[in-house]
Amino acid sequence: MKKIWKYGVLLALPLVLAGCGNKPSEGSNKNKEITSIKWTVDGALEAQKGQSKNIGTAGLLYGKTKDYIVVGGGANFPEEPVAKGGAKKLYPDIYVLKNENGDLKQVDHTTLDYEIGYGSSITTEEGIYYVGGSPNKEEGNNVSLITTDEKGKIGLKHIGDLPFTFSDGFAVKKDKDIYLGLGKQDGKASNKVYKFNVETGKTEELKEIPGEPTRNQAVAQLLGDDIYVFSGGDKIAYTDGYKYSIKDNSWTQVADVKIGSEEISLLGANSVKLNEDEMLVIGGFNKAVYDDAVKNLNTLKDESLAEFKKEYFERDPQDFAWNTKVLIYNSKNNEWKSIGDVPFNAPCGEALILDGDNIFSINGEIKPGIRTNKIYSGELIYKK
Repeated sequence: MKKIWKYGVLLALPLVLAGCGNKPSEGSNKNKEITSIKWTVDGALEAQKGQSKNIGTAGLLYGKTKDYIVVGGGANFPEEPVAKGGAKKLYPDIYVLKNENGDLKQVDHTTLDYEIGYGSSITTEEGIYYVGGSPNKEEGNNVSLITTDEKGKIGLKHIGDLPFTFSDGFAVKKDKDIYLGLGKQDGKASNKVYKFNVETGKTEELKEIPGEPTRNQAVAQLLGDDIYVFSGGDKIAYTDGYKYSIKDNSWTQVADVKIGSEEISLLGANSVKLNEDEMLVIGGFNKAVYDDAVKNLNTLKDESLAEFKKEYFERDPQDFAWNTKVLIYNSKNNEWKSIGDVPFNAPCGEALILDGDNIFSINGEIKPGIRTNKIYSGELIYKK
């Protein structure tokens, strides 16, 4: 078993999770109250095949199957930075990791036959469903199931095809159906939502989400029998939220993402399901900074545009003010709360995985065009 390259750094400022409530279903302490998270930097993934170094990716495939954590794919700018017109590269690499008391160790590193990134990952009892998420048209509409055997070797099963390519959207699974939507469908931003049956391979269009006509990179979870979708964006970042009733095929508006009077964008963030009532979110672009950047990048011309791009892409990660708050939404109370801040650069497009008493934030973007290659391991601390 290969150990991931380690930094060996303990992060200060433990993340307080007072009043979090129930522990995730995988954990052995689901009825205990979480009081804090002790974070460590848990190394980095080894270089992708053909690369000398792994500089980190965003938009990864991720999840858990059997006793293994699986991550892979994603995109970065390995040759030239985005500010200089660098080309985005996606990867076929898949890493199988084993959680040994909060310490991730690499079990296997393999590759798919095609590159993947910005699809939707769903952890289920059967394995990890991966929906869309490839730059190749032939695979960009795939619905696949990723499994591992007892030794951690990857299995890939093609479940079916969507009638469109799909990326930057959401997907959750209930019973035999995958509910998916928003993001880019056939390369165009959309607000449409669908149901895909994993047994028949049939796709059915459902009621589209209200609000904006396009919505990319929202966060979503199945809580109880309903699907909750928050934020996302396109030309501006959104902070609104909606609940989809699977039973009634209808949407209702729920609480905006707001702490006190502060509206928080979760565009590009990721989430985990804590229990049937709660979801936890890490990351998200800053709405004011994002809205201003999109406006300038689309309206400025010539020298003014060049000057803005130079200044914008040379900013430090902290200058983008991405959301460092760890947020929990409670569907019973229809309320958001902040439970502290992550003691590292806020990520977007990271792999976020809950595994028993541990939570892992793997890679992600930390400013436009720049990724982190770090893995952060969090140990949940419970009230005695």
